[in-house]
Amino acid sequence: MDAPGPAPTRPAPGGEGRIGLRANLRHIGALARRNALQIKQDPESMFDVVLMPIIFVLLFVYVFGGAISGKGNNDAYVNYVVPGLMAMMGMNIAMAVGTGINDDFKKGVMDRFRTMPIARSSVLIAKIVVEIGRMLIATAILLGMGFLLGLEIKGSILDLFGAIGLSMVFGASLMWIFILLGLALKTAQAVQGMAMIVLMPLQFGSSIFAPPTSMPGWLETFTDYNPLSNLADAARAMINGTPVGDSVWMTLGWAVVITAVTAPLAVAKFRKKT
Repeated sequence: MDAPGPAPTRPAPGGEGRIGLRANLRHIGALARRNALQIKQDPESMFDVVLMPIIFVLLFVYVFGGAISGKGNNDAYVNYVVPGLMAMMGMNIAMAVGTGINDDFKKGVMDRFRTMPIARSSVLIAKIVVEIGRMLIATAILLGMGFLLGLEIKGSILDLFGAIGLSMVFGASLMWIFILLGLALKTAQAVQGMAMIVLMPLQFGSSIFAPPTSMPGWLETFTDYNPLSNLADAARAMINGTPVGDSVWMTLGWAVVITAVTAPLAVAKFRKKT
């Protein structure tokens, strides 16, 4: 009698190349539901989404509005700063993805996911999907506060949705940067500290809060190339019904480049992280 042949080998868990698109989407959906249920069980995790837009609008309109637009011209400043704050919301919420990923590794959650026969990227994409949902809620609250303070949509409704969609696309690209930081740094505090070092110059060295024409020449040059300025200018133009120029394409170009560079690095780091 012939000796039995070798037992068939099973593919190693997490073999991303052997998982089809339909299965990948199913895994992303299941993991996104898991992340959403975590938020439902811990509603305090939504405090930043709910409170941050309200605080920022009130702070910048009533503290800086008069100084920038002139006393009594707060209404004009609302139409300037609220579209800019849409860019700022995306960046601040993206930062939370990095600290969340880092915390999940500390708790051992990610180790369990890495032993499952799912694509490595599906774990990270599911995080991004849920954070985009959080970003949409923050943007809705931001616009609601803007309307209460006198925001006028001078473009079309499609332009408004275009500004929101552009903010979501760019915010999603930024999440890959913070996911990479969350995987590369040892603690959530280190991720938050590094994120603030990145955030502060980009936010305040931009056209979000004030026109760059009032800045020194070197800072105005930095502002012109700042991707947050491109996004703020694009959203402002669409909401105020003015020509968008190249700002939309510049924003989309930044989003594509950031994602193309950082997403593969983040997935590779996730695969190798111990």
